[in-house]
Amino acid sequence: MTRALLIIDLQPDFCEGGALAVAGGNAVAAAIASDVAERRESYAAVITTQDWHIEPGAHFSQSPDFVDSWPVHCVAGTQGAALHPLIQDTAIDAHFAKGRFAAAYSGFEARELVADAPLADESGTLLAPWLREAGITTVDIVGLAADHCVRATALDAVAEGFEATVISPLTAAVSPRNLPAVHEELRTAGVTVLSLG
Repeated sequence: MTRALLIIDLQPDFCEGGALAVAGGNAVAAAIASDVAERRESYAAVITTQDWHIEPGAHFSQSPDFVDSWPVHCVAGTQGAALHPLIQDTAIDAHFAKGRFAAAYSGFEARELVADAPLADESGTLLAPWLREAGITTVDIVGLAADHCVRATALDAVAEGFEATVISPLTAAVSPRNLPAVHEELRTAGVTVLSLG
């Protein structure tokens, strides 16, 4: 089996009640937890990515434009940056963190979180080499947000030579009205966009 599930940035700060909430985030967390419970054997690996900000520069702003700058969110080591409670007990093979000292949208910018390492540690393996070492050739991508980090991860997945599928019902968007254009961009790049049901 050569397929992995990438769960992108499923963190409390991106869900209702969080610092940078995406409408439907908690429902997506519940749906992903249920899907993984039902289909875990379909994947050789289940992987999470997390925004893990320490000093990300202009990515944080008191007057954000919500394009290149954002309110403070997912500060490394805080509850808002943790995995969503609904997936904390899921069998995860590896956790990857991104954005410690700069903006980072794609999971392929993330490095493996090493247990007990300092928050600022950036010595972990990048996602693409980790997947290749595990023999992964195909990735399914779910999580938050569909029009930002899921999009960037999917585009980088195909650029890195992986077959990539975004499972649309297991995502939520910052701007749902932009999803048709995002999905068209992904399809044009070679990403499969899957709608369930």
